[in-house]
Amino acid sequence: MNKLFATLLLIICHQYSLHAQALIQSKPYPKGYFRYPLDLPPSTAGGFGEIRPNHFHSGLDFRTNQRSGYPVYAAADGYISRLRVQFGGGGNIVYVDHPNGYTTVYMHNQSFAPQLAKALKDYQYKTQKFDVDFNLPPNQIKVGKGDVIAISGQSGAVAGPHVHFEIRDTKTEQTINPQLFGLTIPDQIAPAISTMAVYELDGKPFSENTVHQFLPVSGAEGNYHLTQAKVLTLTGAVGFGLSVIDQNSASANRYGIYSLELKLDGVTVYTFALERFGFDQTKAINGYIDYPTFATTGRFIQKCFIPPGNKLPLYPQAIDRGIINFIDDAMHTVEYVVKDVAGNTSTLSARVQSKSPPPPPAAIIKGPETIMHYDNRNEFNMEKVKIAIMPGNLYDDVDFRYALLPKKPGAYSETHRIHNRLTPIHDKFDIWIKPDVNLGPLGNKAVITGAGLCDSSYYDNGYVKARARVFGEYYIRVDTVPPVITPVNIRKGSNLGKTKKIFFRMSDNLTGIKNYNGRIDGKWVLMEWDYKSKLLSYTFDDGVSDGKHTFELSVGDGKNNVSTFTAEFTR
Repeated sequence: MNKLFATLLLIICHQYSLHAQALIQSKPYPKGYFRYPLDLPPSTAGGFGEIRPNHFHSGLDFRTNQRSGYPVYAAADGYISRLRVQFGGGGNIVYVDHPNGYTTVYMHNQSFAPQLAKALKDYQYKTQKFDVDFNLPPNQIKVGKGDVIAISGQSGAVAGPHVHFEIRDTKTEQTINPQLFGLTIPDQIAPAISTMAVYELDGKPFSENTVHQFLPVSGAEGNYHLTQAKVLTLTGAVGFGLSVIDQNSASANRYGIYSLELKLDGVTVYTFALERFGFDQTKAINGYIDYPTFATTGRFIQKCFIPPGNKLPLYPQAIDRGIINFIDDAMHTVEYVVKDVAGNTSTLSARVQSKSPPPPPAAIIKGPETIMHYDNRNEFNMEKVKIAIMPGNLYDDVDFRYALLPKKPGAYSETHRIHNRLTPIHDKFDIWIKPDVNLGPLGNKAVITGAGLCDSSYYDNGYVKARARVFGEYYIRVDTVPPVITPVNIRKGSNLGKTKKIFFRMSDNLTGIKNYNGRIDGKWVLMEWDYKSKLLSYTFDDGVSDGKHTFELSVGDGKNNVSTFTAEFTR
């Protein structure tokens, strides 16, 4: 079976090498250096660069037959460089640095290999934290290609068991498409195009007010056309977009594409390729997609023109940012060439009749407006609210809007509508709101909330200040309510002689759980918080002797409100 499996992999890699010559990429990557992280026929539940809310998917999700417990193997010789435990996210994560300048990453593990598990537990007890992220000294724990480093599982924020696998550039930490290294997935299926989008930009920034058409597309096996065959009549500056998904031959899942080219009369005016990207750039997916359409319908349309403030490294080539000016009264052909990482190709062509723009209308006198420029520091100041947006946080210029709304029940300020939720922010913006009463001793409990709970709220100089992630409605509340601790299987006087784990549930009304600490007889013990079940648990070890003991759990929220549970128990 091993020989057969190896032969199949060689055939797959050979087929891939024939296709990959046509792929758009900045450099070659070593093939044959890395092995697959599992000894299973390669099949994925998620592909590299798939469009997800607020991010591109950063690796390959290898299937594990819908169960946990498979050995996870080091993809090549190297050493364990980092261990991480996340509540949510990637769960239990292993990082391996390799001498060729790349790092492989393995997420959602059920458990770690014994030497790694010991290093992790030692660090957790040293820092007295469950969720940790730490680097190990080079070569402290060496691994060889094919060594077992973990057991597969579904830790963290996942819907089912799998291994999320990444290959990163060790120096830049950019994540790179693993299939470019020869870790291919059987694939003979071309991308499927469903919609062509046309945006009449008219020289203005893209926004929810941009006039657009969504044109249905028909076709199969790589050849696509507009469902209603017609010539499009377009005038002036126009951007195009596409709705497209991909599949492979190993599963029925839907994936993202690898590259997309937009051509005008045979000349490429825009190129997009999912070769590699940095994690500080991945949220710029919101500038890549038609964000207003996604925010209102959940539908992903990939814009084929580049917002001036989008710094994604996924545009290897563009003319005029992919925006086409139709002003010559001539007939043109617009063509898409879409490829997956295996080289399977789909095309879509449309005929466009260009029309000269009409004479400009007479000037219209408008009232004052606030234009925020993507490359400037932008400020908006009113008596009761102020905001500041740093350069690099807007993908395009914004016609900023503000409204003062009535006070909500329980709020300590009126509600401030900061623009709208259809315009994305790359990182965060600063916001100050003035309360409608003197907060006094409640000042250190004040938070800004609404469209989202803001980071780092604090009261200073008559304002509550915070950092917000999205535009929308915001107001002040105060958090004086401590978290709620609900014991599941321990009570005062419990006999836990046959109990392996103690379980709790925790909840908080506003600012969320910030920290928690469990102690037995005053000594800190490791409490593990499971993302899916939301259960906090302690697993008994040999350090708890027979007899009577005292268990104490303290839980704090984001405003330092603390609850404590105490119970005596016997073993």
